[in-house]
Amino acid sequence: MTRERIGADEFVDVSTQPETRGIEVIGDAERHGRARDLFFVWAAPGVSILNFTIGATLILLGLEIWQAVAVILVAALLWVFPGIIAASGPASGTSGSVVTRAMYGIIGNKLFVAFVGWFIGAVFLALTWLASSFMGADLLRRVGLSDPVWVPIGVTIVVSAVTIAVAIFGHALILRIYPVMAVLLFVIFVGVSLFILPTVNWGYTAAHPLSGIALWSAITVGFTILASSPLSFINSPDLARYLPRSTKPSHIAAATALGGALPFVVFTIVGVLLATGLKSGAFSAGIDVALFDLLPGWMGPLLVIGVIVNTIALNAMTAYSSSMSLQAIGFKLKRIPAAIIVGVVGTALTIYLVLSSSLLEAANLLLQFLVVVSGPAMAIFVVDVIRRRNVYDGLDLFDDRRGGRFWYTGGWSIPGITALAIGGIATALCLSTDVWTGALSAAIGHIDLSVPVGMTVSALLYALLSRTRLGKEGRL
Repeated sequence: MTRERIGADEFVDVSTQPETRGIEVIGDAERHGRARDLFFVWAAPGVSILNFTIGATLILLGLEIWQAVAVILVAALLWVFPGIIAASGPASGTSGSVVTRAMYGIIGNKLFVAFVGWFIGAVFLALTWLASSFMGADLLRRVGLSDPVWVPIGVTIVVSAVTIAVAIFGHALILRIYPVMAVLLFVIFVGVSLFILPTVNWGYTAAHPLSGIALWSAITVGFTILASSPLSFINSPDLARYLPRSTKPSHIAAATALGGALPFVVFTIVGVLLATGLKSGAFSAGIDVALFDLLPGWMGPLLVIGVIVNTIALNAMTAYSSSMSLQAIGFKLKRIPAAIIVGVVGTALTIYLVLSSSLLEAANLLLQFLVVVSGPAMAIFVVDVIRRRNVYDGLDLFDDRRGGRFWYTGGWSIPGITALAIGGIATALCLSTDVWTGALSAAIGHIDLSVPVGMTVSALLYALLSRTRLGKEGRL
């Protein structure tokens, strides 16, 4: 195995041409950028109507305003995890879906990427396209286009086409347009927030204040929903991998974490405040409809534009990473055709959800179930970065021969696979949703400890097993 085999043909990372590079290792001579560029890459997807939706959910769960804000602030701390693993991108010069070969083995990683990478990618593509489909369709309904089936499907197809186009142009275009998108989104959503503030019931108290087990159940369920966002971004190395190898990991972590956390905190709190001024019937109609009713006529179209821009920002990033996941699985595809396949799959799932769900129902259910895989996977990745001191060699990661460094036991890393599986089971046992309550959660009054328990179990198992013969690497 030589470095020439894993490097790409000469490629210039510019925003005016599609990015043909996929998971190939980026040479030091081709590295560019600064850690602070990542702040806007993560801020643009974070200025989202989903934050309004999740914030409103905390009030629906029965929390007081101060309790909801406290849960949001604690959940925001989890953004440090995508920041920590992002540094593995520049260290290795390749995508996170290849770096995880160090955790799961050459063959085991294919299963991990196929399930975790695709599952998370497909859910987030569908969930955010769903938001723009509902709101775009509602706006068109107000001007006379009211077909309940074809209008949202049409909005979905148009938005998804633009999203995949951004993913095809790739890294350089993302770096160039995301700062503009972040500023535009911030202005629109601050404007929306200003119209929400007069409706806020600052003296709000829950109709039936919670205490004891019921209170802790609501707090922990809300925390799980909130935690699913930062824990799902296991793709953070993909956006950082072009940075020079000398870039400080602490700077990468700070830019990534702050870019994701700040809009997450601000606009989720706005969602909490929004919910205090709405009647219970407004929730059944949907947060998107409730927002339209609060805003003056001229502001409604601006909000839809904001939702669509945010959708493109989040899903272009997701589709970009998912296209490289297909390559990491082993499909003989260039990155651009892979991105198109991702778009087709995500569009189909979105159309299904458009015809069968409300935004609030889909968001809460999917976000809770995401942590079953995303929490343990994130914990394992963070432990691996720390124990290796962020040292990853691209040549070793691409050496897929029997006996290679990351071949482990028949191509499988027993520590990684075991920690992921048992951590996922522990998460499921502690999860509490409307359609599934784990045995441990039920035993303690529907308190949802899925995130801390699942991540702790996975982290400890992986750290301990990696120190045994089961974690022995080849050619050391």
